[in-house]
Amino acid sequence: MSDGPRQASLRRLRRHGIRPNRELGQSFLIDDNLLRVIGDAAELSPDDVVLEVGGGLGVLSEYLAPRVAHLHVVEVDRSLEPALREALDPFSNTTLHLADAVRMDLSALEPAPGKLVANLPYGVAATVLLDSIAELPAAELWVAMVQREVADRFAAAPRGKSYGASSVLAQLSCEVKLLRKVPRTVFHPEPNVDSALLMMRRTAPAASPELTALVHAGFAHRRKTLAGSLALTAGAPSDIRAAARDALERLGHPADARAERLTPAAWTSLAELLRPERLASLARKFPARTARELRA
Repeated sequence: MSDGPRQASLRRLRRHGIRPNRELGQSFLIDDNLLRVIGDAAELSPDDVVLEVGGGLGVLSEYLAPRVAHLHVVEVDRSLEPALREALDPFSNTTLHLADAVRMDLSALEPAPGKLVANLPYGVAATVLLDSIAELPAAELWVAMVQREVADRFAAAPRGKSYGASSVLAQLSCEVKLLRKVPRTVFHPEPNVDSALLMMRRTAPAASPELTALVHAGFAHRRKTLAGSLALTAGAPSDIRAAARDALERLGHPADARAERLTPAAWTSLAELLRPERLASLARKFPARTARELRA
């Protein structure tokens, strides 16, 4: 990567009088070389429909737009609209959505995105990635700049400290890779945390609501056994602890195994043994779009 900043983005900041909003996790890309790294990883094609969440100054947007069939750009900060219009107006194949991606129905986007390519705001990165897996069934590839901690969680292996609900739910549907670490110097302002480029390639449909709820409930009390954590879920069936202990033993695990011991595939097997009707109450406790704090 070059040592010099992307002057065009800094000029756009000054021209529009924009001050990065730390509360929204805004750190803008200022290095052209990194744009090419992202584009290469995203395997861009003229037929692609791409979703970019966190359009910011439009620097990545104007790189993506001429290389794809259609680009959806989502930005929650309306003060950035002039900068984004400047970047997007030259292209007829773009749609700007001034909205909160966390509250959007991503499945309603037309044309439907097949890829997500973004420099994601740190505060919503995990949520946006998991929501898009579930709500964009046609999406096959994700390339996202995220906080290094988020990348570590999504790519984590069982039994590790970073392995959790996000790891399981991402890996149930995708091959997940941490492509490279990214220096703080390619952003303005420089963030207080390290970043990484994360790639996810779909290998299966999104987890069912019952399986998703089971994973959330199983990791909700990490110091408890998996069966104990399930039993602590409000409204859980009275027999959930005994049923989970029995199912774990049938899968070759100790009855008192903790959630981090199970591979993503083992979670699928556990859900099958516990049966959807027993898990329905967990799905009511952890509906897909209201358990955001557990995804982090």
